[in-house]
Amino acid sequence: MSEWLPLPTEDGSFTFFSKTFNEAFHSRFGAKQEAFLKFAQATDLADRAAQPSICLLDVCYGLGYNTAAALEVIWTVNPDCHVTLYALELDITVPQAAIAPPLIDIWSPPIQDILTAIAQQHHYITANLNATLLVGDARRTIQQLHPINFQADAIFFDPFSPRRCPQLWTVEFFTLVAQCLISTGKLATYSRSASVRAAMLEAGLKIGTIPLGVGHQLNDWSHGTVGSFQPPPHSLSQLEQEHLQTRAAIPYRDRTLSDSAETILQRQTQEQQQSQLESTSSWRRRWSLD
Repeated sequence: MSEWLPLPTEDGSFTFFSKTFNEAFHSRFGAKQEAFLKFAQATDLADRAAQPSICLLDVCYGLGYNTAAALEVIWTVNPDCHVTLYALELDITVPQAAIAPPLIDIWSPPIQDILTAIAQQHHYITANLNATLLVGDARRTIQQLHPINFQADAIFFDPFSPRRCPQLWTVEFFTLVAQCLISTGKLATYSRSASVRAAMLEAGLKIGTIPLGVGHQLNDWSHGTVGSFQPPPHSLSQLEQEHLQTRAAIPYRDRTLSDSAETILQRQTQEQQQSQLESTSSWRRRWSLD
Protein backbone atom coordinates (compact mmCIF):
# COMPACT_ATOMS: atom_id res chain seq x y z
CA MET A 1 0.00 0.00 0.00
CA SER A 2 1.33 3.45 -0.95
CA GLU A 3 2.29 5.83 1.83
CA TRP A 4 0.91 8.69 -0.28
CA LEU A 5 -2.69 9.34 0.72
CA PRO A 6 -4.54 12.09 -1.18
CA LEU A 7 -5.33 15.20 0.86
CA PRO A 8 -7.96 17.58 -0.54
CA THR A 9 -7.12 21.27 -0.93
CA GLU A 10 -9.56 24.15 -1.10
CA ASP A 11 -9.73 24.36 -4.90
CA GLY A 12 -10.82 20.72 -5.24
CA SER A 13 -7.41 19.36 -6.20
CA PHE A 14 -5.31 17.06 -4.05
CA THR A 15 -1.86 16.94 -2.52
CA PHE A 16 0.26 14.58 -0.40
CA PHE A 17 1.87 14.96 3.01
CA SER A 18 5.52 13.94 3.35
CA LYS A 19 6.40 12.24 6.62
CA THR A 20 10.09 12.61 5.76
CA PHE A 21 9.88 16.40 5.51
CA ASN A 22 6.84 16.78 7.80
CA GLU A 23 5.19 19.02 5.25
CA ALA A 24 2.51 18.97 2.56
CA PHE A 25 3.55 19.27 -1.08
CA HIS A 26 1.19 22.19 -1.71
CA SER A 27 -0.68 25.02 -0.03
CA ARG A 28 -4.00 24.15 1.56
CA PHE A 29 -5.56 26.93 -0.56
CA GLY A 30 -5.21 24.80 -3.68
CA ALA A 31 -2.58 22.61 -5.29
CA LYS A 32 -3.77 23.24 -8.86
CA GLN A 33 -4.27 26.95 -8.25
CA GLU A 34 -0.74 27.20 -6.88
CA ALA A 35 0.71 25.54 -9.99
CA PHE A 36 -0.94 28.09 -12.28
CA LEU A 37 -0.43 31.21 -10.17
CA LYS A 38 3.04 30.73 -8.71
CA PHE A 39 4.69 28.93 -11.62
CA ALA A 40 2.97 29.04 -15.02
CA GLN A 41 1.68 32.59 -14.64
CA ALA A 42 4.76 33.91 -12.82
CA THR A 43 7.04 32.76 -15.66
CA ASP A 44 4.85 34.38 -18.37
CA LEU A 45 4.16 31.12 -20.19
CA ALA A 46 1.06 32.44 -21.93
CA ASP A 47 3.18 35.12 -23.61
CA ARG A 48 6.07 32.77 -24.34
CA ALA A 49 3.73 30.25 -25.98
CA ALA A 50 3.72 32.36 -29.14
CA GLN A 51 7.23 31.00 -29.74
CA PRO A 52 7.58 27.88 -31.90
CA SER A 53 9.31 26.10 -29.01
CA ILE A 54 9.76 26.39 -25.24
CA CYS A 55 12.16 24.70 -22.84
CA LEU A 56 11.09 24.01 -19.24
CA LEU A 57 12.95 22.84 -16.13
CA ASP A 58 10.81 21.52 -13.28
CA VAL A 59 12.93 21.28 -10.11
CA CYS A 60 11.19 18.90 -7.69
CA TYR A 61 8.55 17.50 -10.02
CA GLY A 62 6.53 15.89 -7.22
CA LEU A 63 2.96 15.22 -8.31
CA GLY A 64 3.64 16.80 -11.70
CA TYR A 65 1.21 19.68 -11.20
CA ASN A 66 3.58 22.46 -12.27
CA THR A 67 4.41 20.64 -15.48
CA ALA A 68 0.75 19.88 -16.13
CA ALA A 69 -0.31 23.50 -15.59
CA ALA A 70 2.50 24.72 -17.85
CA LEU A 71 1.52 22.41 -20.70
CA GLU A 72 -2.13 23.39 -20.44
CA VAL A 73 -1.27 27.10 -20.58
CA ILE A 74 1.17 26.72 -23.48
CA TRP A 75 -1.02 24.52 -25.67
CA THR A 76 -4.15 26.55 -25.00
CA VAL A 77 -2.38 29.52 -26.54
CA ASN A 78 -0.43 27.63 -29.21
CA PRO A 79 -1.23 23.93 -29.79
CA ASP A 80 1.76 23.67 -32.15
CA CYS A 81 4.36 24.92 -29.67
CA HIS A 82 7.04 22.28 -29.12
CA VAL A 83 8.00 21.79 -25.47
CA THR A 84 11.25 20.31 -24.20
CA LEU A 85 11.00 19.43 -20.52
CA TYR A 86 13.48 18.18 -17.98
CA ALA A 87 12.10 17.39 -14.52
CA LEU A 88 14.07 16.53 -11.38
CA GLU A 89 12.58 14.33 -8.66
CA LEU A 90 14.08 12.55 -5.67
CA ASP A 91 11.33 10.00 -4.96
CA ILE A 92 9.79 8.27 -7.98
CA THR A 93 6.95 6.89 -5.85
CA VAL A 94 5.46 10.40 -5.64
CA PRO A 95 4.65 10.91 -9.34
CA GLN A 96 3.68 7.26 -9.59
CA ALA A 97 1.13 7.65 -6.80
CA ALA A 98 -0.13 10.92 -8.31
CA ILE A 99 -1.35 9.28 -11.54
CA ALA A 100 -4.07 7.36 -9.70
CA PRO A 101 -7.63 8.71 -9.56
CA PRO A 102 -8.86 11.05 -8.19
CA LEU A 103 -5.62 13.05 -8.23
CA ILE A 104 -5.05 12.88 -11.97
CA ASP A 105 -8.69 13.54 -12.85
CA ILE A 106 -8.22 17.31 -12.45
CA TRP A 107 -6.29 17.37 -15.75
CA SER A 108 -7.46 16.90 -19.34
CA PRO A 109 -7.04 13.41 -20.85
CA PRO A 110 -3.97 14.37 -22.96
CA ILE A 111 -2.23 15.76 -19.89
CA GLN A 112 -3.17 12.65 -17.92
CA ASP A 113 -1.48 10.50 -20.58
CA ILE A 114 1.68 12.62 -20.34
CA LEU A 115 1.85 12.50 -16.53
CA THR A 116 1.32 8.74 -16.62
CA ALA A 117 4.11 8.16 -19.13
CA ILE A 118 6.53 10.43 -17.28
CA ALA A 119 5.85 8.62 -14.00
CA GLN A 120 6.09 5.12 -15.47
CA GLN A 121 8.72 5.40 -18.24
CA HIS A 122 10.50 8.64 -17.20
CA HIS A 123 10.21 9.78 -20.84
CA TYR A 124 7.51 11.00 -23.18
CA ILE A 125 8.17 11.91 -26.79
CA THR A 126 5.61 13.11 -29.36
CA ALA A 127 5.55 15.69 -32.14
CA ASN A 128 5.18 18.57 -29.69
CA LEU A 129 6.74 17.26 -26.45
CA ASN A 130 10.06 15.77 -25.42
CA ALA A 131 9.94 15.16 -21.66
CA THR A 132 12.54 13.52 -19.42
CA LEU A 133 12.34 12.81 -15.70
CA LEU A 134 15.69 12.53 -13.89
CA VAL A 135 15.40 10.67 -10.58
CA GLY A 136 17.79 11.23 -7.68
CA ASP A 137 19.34 14.00 -5.59
CA ALA A 138 18.74 17.18 -7.59
CA ARG A 139 22.21 18.41 -6.63
CA ARG A 140 23.54 15.57 -8.80
CA THR A 141 20.93 15.30 -11.55
CA ILE A 142 21.02 19.02 -12.39
CA GLN A 143 24.63 18.51 -13.43
CA GLN A 144 23.52 16.20 -16.26
CA LEU A 145 22.03 19.22 -18.02
CA HIS A 146 25.20 21.29 -18.22
CA PRO A 147 27.14 19.12 -20.73
CA ILE A 148 24.16 19.26 -23.14
CA ASN A 149 23.90 23.04 -22.66
CA PHE A 150 20.22 22.84 -21.72
CA GLN A 151 18.73 26.32 -21.43
CA ALA A 152 15.22 26.84 -20.07
CA ASP A 153 12.77 29.61 -20.83
CA ALA A 154 11.10 28.90 -17.49
CA ILE A 155 12.24 27.13 -14.33
CA PHE A 156 9.78 25.95 -11.69
CA PHE A 157 11.64 25.82 -8.37
CA ASP A 158 9.48 23.86 -5.94
CA PRO A 159 11.37 21.95 -3.20
CA PHE A 160 10.03 21.51 0.29
CA SER A 161 10.46 24.65 2.41
CA PRO A 162 13.97 25.93 3.21
CA ARG A 163 13.99 24.84 6.84
CA ARG A 164 12.82 21.34 5.85
CA CYS A 165 15.06 20.88 2.82
CA PRO A 166 17.92 23.43 2.96
CA GLN A 167 20.04 21.34 0.57
CA LEU A 168 18.11 22.72 -2.41
CA TRP A 169 18.03 26.37 -1.30
CA THR A 170 21.75 27.05 -1.14
CA VAL A 171 23.81 29.59 -3.06
CA GLU A 172 25.64 26.72 -4.75
CA PHE A 173 22.52 24.91 -5.93
CA PHE A 174 20.88 28.10 -7.17
CA THR A 175 24.08 28.80 -9.11
CA LEU A 176 23.80 25.44 -10.89
CA VAL A 177 20.12 26.03 -11.64
CA ALA A 178 20.71 29.58 -12.90
CA GLN A 179 23.20 28.21 -15.41
CA CYS A 180 20.25 26.44 -17.05
CA LEU A 181 18.25 29.67 -17.53
CA ILE A 182 18.31 31.63 -20.79
CA SER A 183 19.07 35.36 -20.63
CA THR A 184 15.39 36.27 -21.02
CA GLY A 185 14.03 33.40 -18.94
CA LYS A 186 12.40 33.37 -15.52
CA LEU A 187 12.71 31.18 -12.44
CA ALA A 188 9.69 31.11 -10.14
CA THR A 189 9.39 29.80 -6.59
CA TYR A 190 6.72 30.00 -3.94
CA SER A 191 9.29 31.02 -1.32
CA ARG A 192 9.56 34.63 -0.18
CA SER A 193 12.26 33.77 2.38
CA ALA A 194 15.01 36.36 2.76
CA SER A 195 17.67 33.63 2.81
CA VAL A 196 16.32 32.24 -0.47
CA ARG A 197 16.24 35.64 -2.10
CA ALA A 198 19.76 36.39 -0.89
CA ALA A 199 20.97 33.09 -2.36
CA MET A 200 19.33 33.91 -5.69
CA LEU A 201 21.03 37.30 -5.73
CA GLU A 202 24.40 35.75 -4.93
CA ALA A 203 23.83 33.24 -7.75
CA GLY A 204 23.62 36.18 -10.16
CA LEU A 205 19.86 36.57 -10.53
CA LYS A 206 17.81 39.73 -10.22
CA ILE A 207 14.73 39.16 -8.08
CA GLY A 208 11.17 40.37 -7.95
CA THR A 209 8.05 39.47 -6.04
CA ILE A 210 4.97 37.49 -7.08
CA PRO A 211 2.15 39.89 -6.12
CA LEU A 212 -0.61 38.75 -3.84
CA GLY A 213 -3.76 37.50 -5.50
CA VAL A 214 -6.45 35.22 -4.17
CA GLY A 215 -5.84 32.79 -1.36
CA HIS A 216 -3.44 34.26 1.16
CA GLN A 217 -3.22 34.71 4.91
CA LEU A 218 -3.19 37.87 6.98
CA ASN A 219 0.22 39.54 7.07
CA ASP A 220 1.24 37.89 3.78
CA TRP A 221 3.23 40.24 1.57
CA SER A 222 4.07 38.07 -1.43
CA HIS A 223 3.12 34.84 -3.19
CA GLY A 224 6.76 34.06 -3.90
CA THR A 225 9.81 35.16 -5.85
CA VAL A 226 10.80 35.47 -9.51
CA GLY A 227 14.45 35.38 -10.53
CA SER A 228 15.85 36.41 -13.91
CA PHE A 229 18.79 38.11 -15.57
CA GLN A 230 16.50 40.96 -16.61
CA PRO A 231 14.85 43.57 -14.33
CA PRO A 232 11.77 41.94 -12.75
CA PRO A 233 8.28 43.20 -13.63
CA HIS A 234 7.29 43.45 -9.95
CA SER A 235 10.00 44.97 -7.77
CA LEU A 236 10.33 44.16 -4.10
CA SER A 237 8.36 46.39 -1.76
CA GLN A 238 10.09 48.46 0.90
CA LEU A 239 9.12 45.82 3.44
CA GLU A 240 10.74 43.09 1.34
CA GLN A 241 13.87 45.15 0.67
CA GLU A 242 14.34 45.73 4.40
CA HIS A 243 13.82 42.00 5.02
CA LEU A 244 17.00 41.46 2.98
CA GLN A 245 18.91 43.61 5.48
CA THR A 246 18.16 41.32 8.42
CA ARG A 247 19.84 38.19 9.74
CA ALA A 248 17.16 36.17 8.01
CA ALA A 249 18.87 37.02 4.72
CA ILE A 250 22.02 35.06 5.50
CA PRO A 251 21.82 32.32 2.86
CA TYR A 252 22.35 28.59 3.13
CA ARG A 253 25.68 27.31 1.81
CA ASP A 254 26.82 23.87 0.65
CA ARG A 255 30.14 24.29 -1.16
CA THR A 256 30.59 20.57 -1.87
CA LEU A 257 26.93 20.06 -2.83
CA SER A 258 26.90 17.07 -0.51
CA ASP A 259 26.23 18.36 3.02
CA SER A 260 23.36 17.09 5.14
CA ALA A 261 20.41 19.28 6.06
CA GLU A 262 21.64 19.43 9.65
CA THR A 263 25.10 20.64 8.63
CA ILE A 264 23.69 23.33 6.34
CA LEU A 265 21.27 24.58 9.01
CA GLN A 266 23.98 24.65 11.67
CA ARG A 267 26.29 26.62 9.39
CA GLN A 268 23.63 29.26 8.78
CA THR A 269 22.79 29.48 12.48
CA GLN A 270 26.42 30.12 13.33
CA GLU A 271 26.63 32.88 10.72
CA GLN A 272 23.46 34.48 12.07
CA GLN A 273 24.75 34.39 15.65
CA GLN A 274 27.90 36.23 14.57
CA SER A 275 26.05 38.75 12.41
CA GLN A 276 25.56 42.42 13.30
CA LEU A 277 22.51 42.70 11.03
CA GLU A 278 19.09 43.61 12.43
CA SER A 279 17.19 40.73 13.98
CA THR A 280 14.21 39.40 12.05
CA SER A 281 11.97 39.87 15.08
CA SER A 282 12.84 43.57 15.17
CA TRP A 283 11.99 43.88 11.47
CA ARG A 284 8.66 42.12 12.01
CA ARG A 285 7.75 44.47 14.87
CA ARG A 286 8.54 47.54 12.77
CA TRP A 287 6.20 46.31 10.06
CA SER A 288 3.51 45.08 12.52
CA LEU A 289 3.77 41.51 11.24
CA ASP A 290 3.48 39.84 14.66
